[in-house]
Amino acid sequence: MAMDTHMRRGHPITLGLMIFFGIIELSLSAWLTSQFNKHNNNRTTDERDRVRFTLFASTWTIAFSALFIMLFAHSPNGSMLTSVLSHLVFLGLTWIAWTAAAAAVTQMLGGGLNCKTQDVFVYCDQLNALEAFAWVEWLLVTFAILVVIIRGITSARRGDGVRGHLV
Repeated sequence: MAMDTHMRRGHPITLGLMIFFGIIELSLSAWLTSQFNKHNNNRTTDERDRVRFTLFASTWTIAFSALFIMLFAHSPNGSMLTSVLSHLVFLGLTWIAWTAAAAAVTQMLGGGLNCKTQDVFVYCDQLNALEAFAWVEWLLVTFAILVVIIRGITSARRGDGVRGHLV
């Protein structure tokens, strides 16, 4: 019974944090995309494309996290839309997107930039923040998917299968 209470409280908190950091990441990537489009001052097309992919990943995360919070609030006792399987699909795709986005930005920046010593990247501080918040999102999604996997195993042992509910 205690685990159900933790899930009811933790689900909106975890997805809310994903939305919060997704908005920060959306703001950074949208601003960078706007600057690249306006001034055409991206270093390479790789830089432009990686920032745009991060924009996509943050938009995806915000939209689907908000949808899952609303679905969970609407039917807290569970439906197919709030099942372990639906969460695994959403979080699995989101995890892949953030892994790709964070790794791509990290590779582009060589693991991070010292803005005092480099003069190659025009928006050094913003790109460092983009990398940092991409990894924060990746950590949040990794935590969420691990919890859902654990709940899925519990659900399967209970006899509910993958269509079992998180609570």
